[in-house]
Amino acid sequence: MSLKRDAQGGGTNADGSRSTKYCSHCYLEGAFTMPHLKASDMQLRVKGKLREMGMPTLFAGFFSRNIPRLERWKKS
Repeated sequence: MSLKRDAQGGGTNADGSRSTKYCSHCYLEGAFTMPHLKASDMQLRVKGKLREMGMPTLFAGFFSRNIPRLERWKKS
């Protein structure tokens, strides 16, 4: 999620400061909310959410294709 669209303005680091990398749905108090979530699982979640919002499947796939390249999954 874009931090600009996050109602909380981003997740929180362990020290309570705002994260500049992760949204409030994924990152709270310095830890991922779903630590075992794989990039492919996140892609499915995002595609599903976009489809719920009325986005065509083709576009939902397009907007979720780069999820495995995000910093969270670069090492895995």
